Amino acid sequence: MIYFMPSPRTLFVLDGREAMKLLPPFCRKAFLLTLVTCACLAASCSRGQVKQEVPADQVNVQELVAQADKYYASRDSIENAREAVAVMRRARMSDYSNYEVAWKLSSYDYYLGEHESDEKAKLDAFREGIAAGEAAVKLAPDRAEGHFWLGANLGGRAKVQGPLYALSSVPDIRREMETVIKLDESYEEGSAYLALGEIDLDLPEVMGGDRKRAVEELEKGLRVGGDNALLRLRLAEAYYEVKRPADARTQAETILKMKPDPEYQAEQDEAAEGARQLLKKLG
Repeated sequence: MIYFMPSPRTLFVLDGREAMKLLPPFCRKAFLLTLVTCACLAASCSRGQVKQEVPADQVNVQELVAQADKYYASRDSIENAREAVAVMRRARMSDYSNYEVAWKLSSYDYYLGEHESDEKAKLDAFREGIAAGEAAVKLAPDRAEGHFWLGANLGGRAKVQGPLYALSSVPDIRREMETVIKLDESYEEGSAYLALGEIDLDLPEVMGGDRKRAVEELEKGLRVGGDNALLRLRLAEAYYEVKRPADARTQAETILKMKPDPEYQAEQDEAAEGARQLLKKLG
């Protein structure tokens, strides 16, 4: 229907054909031309319109988290580890206030950084992990997860960038891991102690490394993380470094006898391989 006003005092609602009859011939042509042009423009805009993404607040974040967790459960495949990070990244972009998403992204990035073969890919993963860890700490400073994975990614980045960079990162890593111990020393089966022990094992003594202190830290971790195969492996290596071969052998053999937790199968396999290599050294 077209609203047509023939005079200031009267408003008629006319059918389109009737309205056209009231127009002078030259106006009819102009009017029709205008309608055709508008129709063409509308069709053109419709064809060129880009399909909009689903708004972030309409994305089911928990579904994305569950999907990422499923990929991460099969992280022994690097492709699954990458996919876990990619899906968790989508969840993070959908809800920046979600603490679980932030620390899990940091955690997944750490694993990916540890297992990528390309140096750039490693650094990219650790850097994203640091950013996600920092966000998690801001969201919940009194929770252990954010502090732990922030410290882990700082350590991973330092390891890739070399001893000098590692040295400058040590205070930050120590601070985060010591915070974890204060909040929940049993988190990840005593892995904060594992991180502190690794610092002293990996750094040369002239740069602050201390093999005996590493043993002390790792033994503390064993007290709360007896099922942590990687912690046992590093303790075995520390014993080897301080000339305690019998203790090193005991830990390596214990690792090979451990019943793996399905959730940590990838880490168990890694520790078992390290234990076999150490036993070869021990003869």
